Amino acid sequence: MRKAFLRHVRRFPWVTNVTLYGCLFAGGDFVHQWFSRREKMDWSHTRNVAVVAFSFHGNFNFFWMRFLERRFPGNSYRMVLRKLLLDQTTAAPLATTVFYTGVSFLEGKEDIMEDWREKFLNTYKFVNFALVPLYVRTTFTGCCAFVWATFLCFSRQSGDGTAAAALMRTGTNNLLYYNITVFY
Repeated sequence: MRKAFLRHVRRFPWVTNVTLYGCLFAGGDFVHQWFSRREKMDWSHTRNVAVVAFSFHGNFNFFWMRFLERRFPGNSYRMVLRKLLLDQTTAAPLATTVFYTGVSFLEGKEDIMEDWREKFLNTYKFVNFALVPLYVRTTFTGCCAFVWATFLCFSRQSGDGTAAAALMRTGTNNLLYYNITVFY
């Protein structure tokens, strides 16, 4: 089954990666809601997260990863650092901005920049290029995005953009909370 899946990804890399990325991102919202307010799921929010993920995040990440690999080929220490630096200084802020403003826009908020202004810096604080082959890199990033989307959805709905607030809300033990608070 794994070989068949990888064959499919190699044959249809864009469609497969964007679809998986979008599903994983929307899944992050589902997981957030399941743990934070299971009795009252907001499916329109999950839909909005999916729209932003399918229309922007999956496509952007697919082409961004290809651009980085073509511009900085290989997985030497130097190339990985270049890609990582560019990814974290260019793509991560853009993708986070699109998430906060895109979901706010789809929800019809009057000030679509409000969540971004309140949470972006906290959110932004929070070995893809060396170990993951290019043909599955977008899907791998999508799996990471699943966790990231869960955090972003929590932050947008009820947090302040910090990992510590997310962990305290979900009932994670105080020792972990203390370690994260000290780290930041």
